[in-house]
Amino acid sequence: MPRLYATLAAIGLATFAVPTAAKVVATSESGFVTKASAAVAATPRETWLALIKPSAWWNDAHTWSADASNMTLVPSAGGCFCERIPGEGDIPLDGSAQHAVVVQAVPDRALRLRGGLGPLQAVPATGVLTVTLSAIDGGTRIDWEYNVGGPMGFEIDQISKAVDGVMNQQLRGLRDHLGGMDGEGGDDAEEDPGADTEAADQGAEEDSVGDQIDALAD
Repeated sequence: MPRLYATLAAIGLATFAVPTAAKVVATSESGFVTKASAAVAATPRETWLALIKPSAWWNDAHTWSADASNMTLVPSAGGCFCERIPGEGDIPLDGSAQHAVVVQAVPDRALRLRGGLGPLQAVPATGVLTVTLSAIDGGTRIDWEYNVGGPMGFEIDQISKAVDGVMNQQLRGLRDHLGGMDGEGGDDAEEDPGADTEAADQGAEEDSVGDQIDALAD
C-alpha cells in the first residue's frame, strides 16, 4: 500500500499547531465524528475557490501518488474528488483513485462529500465530509466535520483519533494556504501544551492501528 495511508496512524497530531477546536466529538460501536474549525484572512469567495483546488493545499503525504498536484475536485453534485496516479517503471499507464464524491456544493457556503478516505476506502465503512464557510469580521470561518459509520475492522477509539489527525492536518493546510487570522497563523499558532503527554499516551494505540491498516494491504 502507498506510504500515505499505510502510515496514517503514525501521524502525531500533537506535534503540530492545529486548527481551533479540533477533536473527535462522538463515537459509537460503528462510527465516529470528528470536527475542527479555523479562521482565515480571506473572503468566503476566496476561501471557496481555494477549497475546490485541493492540489494547492492537500498534504502530499496523504495521496496515493505522493504528490498533491495530482488531486482534483469537481464542485458539483456527482463531481469527483479524485487523484491521478502517474504511471512509472514497468507500468507506464496512469492510474487513478476516487477519494470521495460531491453530494452538495453551494459556492461560498458549503461543500459536502461522501466517501471513505484513507484506509476506509478498503472497507465497507464510509463517511460524509461537510465543510461550511461563514463570513466573519476580517475573514471566513471554516467548519470541518467528518462523520464516519459502518463496518471498518478497526478499534473505534484508535482509528477515530488517527483519522481526526489527518483531517485536521488537511484543514491546517488550507488555513495556512489562505493565511490564518490572528492566533491562527502557521508560525504564530501555539503548540498544544499537552503535546508530549498526549503523544506518549497515543503511541501504543497508533502502533496497533498501524498494524491493522497494514493488514488491509496484504
